[in-house]
Amino acid sequence: MTEWRLNQDRSMPLYQQLMQLIEEKIKAGDLVPGRPLPAERKLAEALQVNRSTVIRALEELTMQGILIRKRGSGTFVNPNKWGMQTRPIINWRTSLTPENLSVDTPYQRNVKQLTAQHRSREILDLGNGDLPKDLLPELKIPDISLGEMLHGEATFIKENRGIKATRESVQKHLLDAYGMTVPLEEIFITSGTQQSLFLITQGLLKPGDAIGIEAPSYFYSLRLFQAAGLRIVPIPMDGEGMTVKGLQEASLQYPLKMIFLNPIFQNPTGTVMSPERKQAILDYCLLKRIPIVEDDAYGSFVFDETVDNRPLKCLDKRQQVLYLGSLSKFAGQHIRIGWMVGPAAIIRELADIRDQIDSGLSFLPQLLAEHYLKSEMAAHLPVIVTALKERAERLQVWLKNRYGSEICFEPVKGGFHLYCHFPNKTDTEMDALLEELLEEKVVVKEGVQFGDRKNAVRFSFGHFVERKPTAFE
Repeated sequence: MTEWRLNQDRSMPLYQQLMQLIEEKIKAGDLVPGRPLPAERKLAEALQVNRSTVIRALEELTMQGILIRKRGSGTFVNPNKWGMQTRPIINWRTSLTPENLSVDTPYQRNVKQLTAQHRSREILDLGNGDLPKDLLPELKIPDISLGEMLHGEATFIKENRGIKATRESVQKHLLDAYGMTVPLEEIFITSGTQQSLFLITQGLLKPGDAIGIEAPSYFYSLRLFQAAGLRIVPIPMDGEGMTVKGLQEASLQYPLKMIFLNPIFQNPTGTVMSPERKQAILDYCLLKRIPIVEDDAYGSFVFDETVDNRPLKCLDKRQQVLYLGSLSKFAGQHIRIGWMVGPAAIIRELADIRDQIDSGLSFLPQLLAEHYLKSEMAAHLPVIVTALKERAERLQVWLKNRYGSEICFEPVKGGFHLYCHFPNKTDTEMDALLEELLEEKVVVKEGVQFGDRKNAVRFSFGHFVERKPTAFE
């Protein structure tokens, strides 16, 4: 047993000292996720405290989701984030930060080592969900003088929801793409989805709140939920998206303050929520007064015309949904512009919060976004969709040729990702499969990064064009 010693800080109760010690050992890597802690009796003897002190400390950390207690087996460091509630990192008294809780898997460490040793063009990065360079638009800087730009910047300071021209361009985009009619006062320009989510967690939620997310989901990997001290609750999915039964069971077990959805070409599964399921989710959330945050990152990238890609927001008649969009999947990371659509009062409140933390936007990126949406998107989007569809088809053929009946996946109908399962492979066999890909300099995303089982893998097909024939043919 590693050394266990309390600081004997008389200003802090012994059980809190032990909680702090356990957190520090997690931070240092002495306590590894999934591994058992020493038995309560041995800990009490080593620390020279009552066993009741040890029990209280372990129970407190279990309530926070940091530890898991299994009757007859012992106490373990929580290996995942489902159900975890941490204190927000703004509380400087705790050493338990999101970085300490997000321990890299062996595969992730191997990926970092590979990328450090080789040039990016030598690696086939199928874990990269960003738009590849060859599909980026040839953005043209609008013809505008410095004086006009400074005047625009001054105008924007007064319009903290975003400059009017950009909001009008977003308004027209939503109408053209989905037939969605949105009043201008309900549109808020942000620096992207991450800023939108940050403002929601800071302005509409508080530490300890339970939020529901799809299982699996890219939301699972976001550290900002941990940073805000939120408890994330998994809600199962089927072929039509988040299940109503799963949502009902989660809301009965936890007082859900909000649910987060990615219903169209969901990340990572690629699932498209059916119209019936969308309405059922809206109806249940209205009954329970649960607000919905919808991230529509991939809805425009449709390969199959039979797909109903309308966002949940299109069916929202009761102002239940905060809708998030972004240009990152259309124009890469060069235009860090996104938007939030929701009730005008909520939009004003979140815009004010952004002002208070001095996290506003510059005029120029909004101007570029307005220009792209107005002048370039109509011609550029079909180019992206055609290329992504062709690459998705090639990836699916390669995977079937390589793995045959060992691999299972649903045919891609749009989006950026192909989610695969190897149902009969053990954890050891999956480790070997991932290692074999790394030896060929092929990088993917493990299912565990989305809160799923180890036999799941996400392939992002946008970069499949860069594959080396000698490695695959």
